[in-house]
Amino acid sequence: MINADMTLRASVLTIFLCLLFGGNGVAMKLGFTGLGVFTSAGIRFSLAAVALFAWAWYKKIPLALDRDQRLPILIQSCLFTFQLSFFHLGLSRTTASHGALITNILPFVVLILAHFFIPGDKITLKKSVGIFLGFIGVLLLFFDAPALDSDLQKGDILVLCAVLVWGTSAVFIKRIIQGFHVVQITLYPMIFGIPFLFLGGLLWDDPMVLAVTPTVIKALLFQSLVTTAFGFVVWNTLLQRFGATALHSFIFIIPLSGVFLGVMILKEPVTPHLLASIGFVVAGILVVNIRKRKKVLLFPIP
Repeated sequence: MINADMTLRASVLTIFLCLLFGGNGVAMKLGFTGLGVFTSAGIRFSLAAVALFAWAWYKKIPLALDRDQRLPILIQSCLFTFQLSFFHLGLSRTTASHGALITNILPFVVLILAHFFIPGDKITLKKSVGIFLGFIGVLLLFFDAPALDSDLQKGDILVLCAVLVWGTSAVFIKRIIQGFHVVQITLYPMIFGIPFLFLGGLLWDDPMVLAVTPTVIKALLFQSLVTTAFGFVVWNTLLQRFGATALHSFIFIIPLSGVFLGVMILKEPVTPHLLASIGFVVAGILVVNIRKRKKVLLFPIP
């Protein structure tokens, strides 16, 4: 399991993806204005699954799973479903800014898990300092004035649980992805999770559909086609070549993008705790990823 060095092209593409992922929380919040939490997630991933299936058919990508692939894809599907459920439910209760910042502990979770489960990814003193700074940043959010509301705190905790599952999923994917096409490992967890998301909508969304407005439709299309269908496939392709730790070192861009868009579009408040949290988390990521300068390779992604 040898990871290539990040190329300039791969780095730019990863930054672009993180900017898109940062806007996803804002799009989700806009979608919640007309759809229930689980209903919104079910529709989002149904549209994404159709788009991915159409792409696989057009490119003649084989989707059939052999016997050795079935158990790993089932485990990944369960992780994916729990991650989505926690994240959507949590974001419905907290702000897009808080959701984006809490998402940023993902690289630290990956670092810790990769130390034990991915050969060559070991925690050093420098990484430990970065992890400490990152978790201090997230801890500050729980003392932010808006978060003192109990419902917002519950939302933050649910998003935190989603990120912990997401980190586990990222490391698990890295261990199994060489035996799959990236479309397989992206599509099947969606297909598995969609019935459970709609079941959650029937049980807990009240109502499932409130109003279908142009804003809700555009928010769903952005989530489904841009960040999910396109974003997940490209992310998993990058993960397959460059490794979990290197790729997730760019995650700090997500909260910067998410906070900025949350403030500009949703008019969310900017508080001292929020600014301090951004500072600590970004500092942690930078400490983890400061390295001696290497020659940048310009090889394209296969």
